[in-house]
Amino acid sequence: MASIGQQAKISGYATFLPAVAAERAEKFQAIFEENRHRIYALAFWMTDNEVVAEELMHLSFCRGFAQSSEASAEALDQALITELREQMPIGVLTLEEGICSDAPSVRQNTLRVHLERAVVQLPPTERMIFLLHDVEGYDHARVARTLGISVDESRNGVHQARLRLRNLLARMVR
Repeated sequence: MASIGQQAKISGYATFLPAVAAERAEKFQAIFEENRHRIYALAFWMTDNEVVAEELMHLSFCRGFAQSSEASAEALDQALITELREQMPIGVLTLEEGICSDAPSVRQNTLRVHLERAVVQLPPTERMIFLLHDVEGYDHARVARTLGISVDESRNGVHQARLRLRNLLARMVR
């Protein structure tokens, strides 16, 4: 049986814990709202599947919040990369488009659907580099940290992705 002093401590904690839980829930909600669109969009572009993207977003937030109650955008990006690595190889550059001998003009006739289909045809690492750098606006240092590659690999990856996209779009537009 608990003494009166222990009961006072327990009841004191009991009145304090709901306030702490509510405060943490508000922090989690705020972080979720700030990052959910970006995490979902990246997951969707990487998987090309809405249901899988939702699941990856959920798992990424669970992983990110398990590591820190105040997960940063960069920590959540890394949690997403960790989840994606279980489904696809991310971190190894595979494209070698070579030297561009001619630059097909794809600006005037490109439809959004063509661009979407071309992006999902990129290999996983180059696709993620392209999305992080050209779509989300991350600098090469942040892309490199997020993916665990060098800055030079990030630069090469985005260059190769752009070349491949240009070639894919040129074939689609004809």
